Amino acid sequence: MKRALFALIAATASVSAMADMALATSKNCTACHAVDKKLVGPAYKDVAAKYAGQKDAVDKLAVKIMKGGSGVWGPVPMPANTQVNEADAKKLAAWVLSLKK
Repeated sequence: MKRALFALIAATASVSAMADMALATSKNCTACHAVDKKLVGPAYKDVAAKYAGQKDAVDKLAVKIMKGGSGVWGPVPMPANTQVNEADAKKLAAWVLSLKK
């Protein structure tokens, strides 16, 4: 019984991770970001490491996702993503922060 429960939990987590990657892809985040390597912007795992342990990280990153930002990761600014609403921005931020190196 425990084995089946663990398998179900693992499958659910995997589906959630794929769904959040699908959301990132649908919002064009993957045009500039990848999970484990720098493209135009930082790797999601590098973002997760930078903001690890910060209690307000989800809200802070959600704002950056929606409004853009500059100067944190170098000279290339992140443009505003007006196609991302607040709920999706928070979901994306939480997913990025869940990624480990």
